[in-house]
Amino acid sequence: MPTASIQIEQVETFLVDVPTIRPHQLAMTTMKGQTLMIVRIRTSDGVVGIGEGTTIGGLSYGAESPESMKLTIDTYLAPILLQCDPGRVALTMAAIGKAVQGNHFAKCAVEIALLDAMGKRTGLALSELLGGRQHDRLPVAWTLASGETARDIEEAEGMLARRRHNIFKLKIGKGDPRANIAHVAAIKRALGERASVRVDINQAWSEATASAMLPLLRDAGVDLVEQPIALRNVRGLARLARESSVAIMADEALHGPESAFNIAQQAGADVFAIKIMQSSGLFAAGKVAAIAEAAGIGLYGGTMLEGGVATAASAHLFSTFAKLEWGTELFGPLLLTEEILEEPLDYSEFSLAVPTGPGLGIALDECQISLFRRDRAERSIHVVPRLMTGS
Repeated sequence: MPTASIQIEQVETFLVDVPTIRPHQLAMTTMKGQTLMIVRIRTSDGVVGIGEGTTIGGLSYGAESPESMKLTIDTYLAPILLQCDPGRVALTMAAIGKAVQGNHFAKCAVEIALLDAMGKRTGLALSELLGGRQHDRLPVAWTLASGETARDIEEAEGMLARRRHNIFKLKIGKGDPRANIAHVAAIKRALGERASVRVDINQAWSEATASAMLPLLRDAGVDLVEQPIALRNVRGLARLARESSVAIMADEALHGPESAFNIAQQAGADVFAIKIMQSSGLFAAGKVAAIAEAAGIGLYGGTMLEGGVATAASAHLFSTFAKLEWGTELFGPLLLTEEILEEPLDYSEFSLAVPTGPGLGIALDECQISLFRRDRAERSIHVVPRLMTGS
């Protein structure tokens, strides 16, 4: 039961469907839109915290979808939240962890909302609640995923000219590996030393294929290779990391501190892609980063192509890392055709500015939210009964 006079009175969840500016090709799917699961937690002192749960391509990427996150929160997490003290976020998340297994993305969305509310209540930015920011701006990569070499080069040149991105990642897990590497090499030749070029395989290669292709990627000028083989093959990832002069990054293989410790113990990667959703929240993602730092593994701020809410949350956490050698990939809002925040996040000078206001430091544009809510008639809202509030 709550230990203070402040209680959680209402938990609301809804889905927001937003088109993307172009098809976004990955090894497992092609995205033509993104669905954001938004959660709002209202407390008895009038504070409203917002959170977001987002994944890539519905169930194509992982075991949770926006629809399943909403169902999990509505059915299982909301009743627990109504009995917890919103001022004790860690204790609340521990109670949820004991009652609900897995469901990392849904838990992360709730944790973001609780921390946003706490920040608003105390007047502190979320980064200060997480230990204090060390960076005011974060380098941001852009993914070139049209699949067409000329189009990707044109897109990259436009980003460089506008000083928006000078780090580019290409998804090359789909199709013939050698043809894909030729595509990457052509882009790197066109961009030269003006930009860093990385690739993401999304687990699509066998270990033998990856071993054969890594020298070709090195010769093409690639700086970083993300998750070339299956997430469960940590030993194989370690073998590739030992034999390759190109940095190997673990992504899908990371799903919280235990997996991070296992990979670090086996020297399975040179770089960790820190993702708040996969880690099960900001607290857990911070632990993943601490394990990486202790093991001498580089850090990269990853994304699940989230909208503005979760992107802001990630930026706050990443700003607290002493070293972020490989930058971040927090470009999710830029992939969407519509802005859902009252004030867009600041992308300029090849970086993202970390918001400075209380909590997340952002606010939803309610008009835009209303336009793109999937279900405008039925709203899933959990309200604490009057008997529980004493009113």
